[in-house]
Amino acid sequence: MTTVENVWSRAILPIDSTIQQVIRNLDEVAIKIVLVVNERGELHGTISDGDIRRGLLRGMTLESPIDSVIHRDALVVPPGLGRDTVKQLMLVNKIHQIPVVNDQHQIVGLHLWDQITTFPSRDNLMVIMAGGKGTRLMPYTENCPKPLVPVAGKPMLEHIIERAKLEGFSRFVLAIHHLGHMIEEHFGDGARFGVDIGYLREQSPLGTAGALSLLSPRPDAPFLVTNGDVLTDIRYGELLDFHRHYDAKATMAVRVHEWRHPFGVVQTDGVEIIGFEEKPVARSHINAGVYVLSPEALDELAPQGQCDMPTLFERLKSGSKRIVAYPMHEPWLDVGRPDDLAKAHVEKQSRQAEDGTGISRGE
Repeated sequence: MTTVENVWSRAILPIDSTIQQVIRNLDEVAIKIVLVVNERGELHGTISDGDIRRGLLRGMTLESPIDSVIHRDALVVPPGLGRDTVKQLMLVNKIHQIPVVNDQHQIVGLHLWDQITTFPSRDNLMVIMAGGKGTRLMPYTENCPKPLVPVAGKPMLEHIIERAKLEGFSRFVLAIHHLGHMIEEHFGDGARFGVDIGYLREQSPLGTAGALSLLSPRPDAPFLVTNGDVLTDIRYGELLDFHRHYDAKATMAVRVHEWRHPFGVVQTDGVEIIGFEEKPVARSHINAGVYVLSPEALDELAPQGQCDMPTLFERLKSGSKRIVAYPMHEPWLDVGRPDDLAKAHVEKQSRQAEDGTGISRGE
């Protein structure tokens, strides 16, 4: 939830306030809204500077009570509603503030347009696994590391970094092995991309989790991990917040995958036919290749030891550590085969035509 901590609480006034007190509050707090509560602490309504102006034009004075200018049908939202949904509500209703209320209709936060459209700066590390050979993507990877294969004019790894940077992330570590020197030559220390980039240099392939044993210094806060061939509009910041909310040691982003059986299925019990199902659809969650790990998760890795991410999750689970799944619904593509690459080209070029950047802002 995106709220303005401490500020919204200063914008609360009791229902018996005067116009003068509202004007003073609007001037001092400067968020263009006053939240009016009744004697039980419940949200009674809101007042904007426009409401005050209209009241004064009707002949109200500074000492007049605020009862007649309160907007009692203010749009409110519950805690935990996603950023994108709140933003859409603001756009549809043409408002710049939405109070957050609990089940008792008490104010617990406030969404502001300026905050909902600006991602906060995040100091958390993001590790990108970029050491694979990309054999399924031959011949594109014959003399080029897979993360440097261009998509709509720039390496797919560059798309990932730009996307994360847009959400406030600026510290990256790239795990490299196959043709890793080419990745280092392209990205350097990250200065020309406006970020900080370091490297984990695998002497031999360590898997999607094993390379994390090379992290030095060890992160002191939860950090993101993503495969270097996953192009997605997932909200990295919201994934991180989800991980913290559930106090997990490891969080895996998952997607619902649907598969339709090409034939009608006959259900039997021995030789008896007990039912039919015409081309049933099977649904399951698949690993999206994006994760958040708490520093303690690194205790399950042996130095220089090979380990893939599902194995790390299994180790944490067997040690009674909490692991959770983050259901994602945003566009996602694992660029593993030539037809995936062709699809990625089309999607990125389409976005570039729409907004001139190719970076989806989720708008």
